[in-house]
Amino acid sequence: MTTRKFSIDGMHCESCVGKVKEALSSVPGISDVEVSLSPPEAGFNAATDVAVPVIQEALSGAGEYRLVESPAEDTSEVMRPETSRLKTYRPLLLLVAYLASASLLLQIRREGFEFSRLMSDFMGAFFIAFSFFKLLDQAGFARAFRSYDLVAKAWPQYAKVYPFLELGLGVAYLIGFFPFLTNLVTLVIMGVGALGVQVSLLKKQKIQCACLGSVFDLPMSTVTLVEDLAMAGMALLMLLM
Repeated sequence: MTTRKFSIDGMHCESCVGKVKEALSSVPGISDVEVSLSPPEAGFNAATDVAVPVIQEALSGAGEYRLVESPAEDTSEVMRPETSRLKTYRPLLLLVAYLASASLLLQIRREGFEFSRLMSDFMGAFFIAFSFFKLLDQAGFARAFRSYDLVAKAWPQYAKVYPFLELGLGVAYLIGFFPFLTNLVTLVIMGVGALGVQVSLLKKQKIQCACLGSVFDLPMSTVTLVEDLAMAGMALLMLLM
């Protein structure tokens, strides 16, 4: 028997805790199951031949729950080199760099440089690109998003609608649709999102960041908070301008 520990995506209440505990306890070879909501994780003793897909299958039968093995048990993770953090967020950084470069190149085609137009182009491209990754696996994104977003926790359907909100904002920025309203909605959405991320960081929850959906397994960190605050800040700046 070995002791296993997993973070659980998709739990938002004590009812979820009960379902997850019951599902894990039903797996042959698993015993002494302990499940907590804050942080959302499960620990148990398991026979060495119990495979992760078997455990996940049992969880899927109980609801939209997904497990991620906790890196806390791997001592090699404690002394990870600083460069590994850059490697982890490389997809996100590359995408932002590409979007920023494309926005700058668009300014070259136009007569004169206008900072507000540059920000509008970048935000439009940003929201469309990020909504694309979320829609590749909408259910996976929704599970991860509900684990930390304040609105999605209270209203789970918001997690399913959110990618389309981003897509709509992206189109609105690119075509210049009611800039005041577009920036105001962005400021509210990203501000609330940043608040949810901050709460999760303060609780030191080890959960998946949903900024690029479930395509890339990015951990929640200050990078996510900076991303939300930067978008909210640009929306506020354009409102003031």
